[in-house]
Amino acid sequence: MTYQSGFGYDSLGMSLRPTPMVKRLLIANTVVFAVTLVAQGLVMDLLAFQPRRIVFRPWGPFTYMFVHGSLGHLFFNMLMLFFFGPPLEGRWGEREFLKFYVVCGLGGAALSFIFLPATIVGASGALFGVMLAFAMNWPRAPIYVFGIFPVEARYLVGFMVVVTLLSATDSAAGSNVAHLAHLGGLITGWIYLKAVFRTGAAIGNVRRAASRKRRLAIVPRDEAEEDAVVSAARGNMGEDTALYDKVDAVLDKISAEGMSSLTPDELELLDAVSKKHRTN
Repeated sequence: MTYQSGFGYDSLGMSLRPTPMVKRLLIANTVVFAVTLVAQGLVMDLLAFQPRRIVFRPWGPFTYMFVHGSLGHLFFNMLMLFFFGPPLEGRWGEREFLKFYVVCGLGGAALSFIFLPATIVGASGALFGVMLAFAMNWPRAPIYVFGIFPVEARYLVGFMVVVTLLSATDSAAGSNVAHLAHLGGLITGWIYLKAVFRTGAAIGNVRRAASRKRRLAIVPRDEAEEDAVVSAARGNMGEDTALYDKVDAVLDKISAEGMSSLTPDELELLDAVSKKHRTN
């Protein structure tokens, strides 16, 4: 499975070199699998997600993502991470990519726990979320299945979603594949991305509105035109300046710490300014 660049989506894996966080995840999964070959029973007992032993193994919903039952299981999961992970990390940054990866993996464990509390291992839940995020960011990116057949990312992921939905019943019938974990990763990723995209759109509106306000103050004008603008704006300029100073501080915080660092009041401020901009 490969993808081709140059079709209007930006920063998309021009080389086959993994980004830093993807590389760390690849190494971590490989090391854990190597240890599993030596002490499989111990690794599975300590690191697998075991719903019936959640009280004694509370770390299981996280550590199960790094445990794989076979070389094929590891290979295909790491192949998905290798191809779909770097473009997302390149766009989001290491911290946000890792956060998304872990959240999707936890979502996979949660859905499996709710509907079929069986022991599960593997990074598939997290990686189904990663694959969904790739398709939402670059829906028309051609993915070459087996390196031969080009399929747009949105269609490939849509097909896999349908297969996962239909296969989820197999888990109840005794299948060894944790389809519910796959489905949980997809659902969690979709909810997460929708929330992030809405916040991102609001931030974009705020940035554009703030930029327009700033440009209004610095564009050179002849004296008569400048006097007219100042007179018209004097009634609310002080209020707007104070408001956009607050917005600038929030945007600086997002750049430094990410959107997850915002308080409810800061999110409400961005939403209010975004709505005001759309109304104007």
